Amino acid sequence: MPLEIVTIPCLSDNYAFLAHDAASGDTALVDAPEAAPILAELDKRGWTLNHVLLTHHHWDHVDGLGAILEKQPAKVIGAAADAHRLPPLDLQVREGDSFDIGGEPVQVLDVSGHTDGHIAFYMPNSAVVFTADSLMALGCGRLFEGTPPQMWASLSKLAALPDDTLVCSGHEYTQSNAKFALTIDPDNAALRDRAADIDRARAAGQATVPSSLALEKATNPFLRAGDPAIQAHLGMENADLAKVFAEIRARKDRF
Repeated sequence: MPLEIVTIPCLSDNYAFLAHDAASGDTALVDAPEAAPILAELDKRGWTLNHVLLTHHHWDHVDGLGAILEKQPAKVIGAAADAHRLPPLDLQVREGDSFDIGGEPVQVLDVSGHTDGHIAFYMPNSAVVFTADSLMALGCGRLFEGTPPQMWASLSKLAALPDDTLVCSGHEYTQSNAKFALTIDPDNAALRDRAADIDRARAAGQATVPSSLALEKATNPFLRAGDPAIQAHLGMENADLAKVFAEIRARKDRF
């Protein structure tokens, strides 16, 4: 059976996630923006936390960890490359490593770009990937530390996962991302439809995360640097894809 995934709104626009295996009772938390809503969700469901998976060191992904561990002690897993600025880790992991949650393999992907040492966690049996601030719903994280070629390589790695993969990203930025995406890819009917769906969801107070990888590939301009219409819109026909991505990211930074 696939793991049960629960999305938990935190802070003003962050998301944390629980992944739970009903057979074993194993429960993993992905990122810890703040303690109260996460502990409340665990308590409501009667789940005991076993693992905490940290994607990167930014405060809005780790600040709740101490208070969570006081109530729900768990094994903390994060990137070896980021260990010097993460909370203390019980297991340091790298690209290509894997570990189990409830008997299901969890694969570690290096998706540096937003930060150096940012990792994603891919669970192929459950068809879900936790991407935090690398690939986001209709967007990608700002390049605080990495380079455009590095981030393009990370996004390309994620785009190569199966289309039915559920993308659990770290923020509720989708509505503003949609407004920007339409300036880059205005003739994309799937994007226009998605933007309208997002507006309706947000008006109703509903989350727009997670999303499907197939939908991201069809509508997210940061995955679509090779699309001829986008290249033409940017005046970058047949340009190097990392350079096209860099131009899209630069425009988003100014948006």
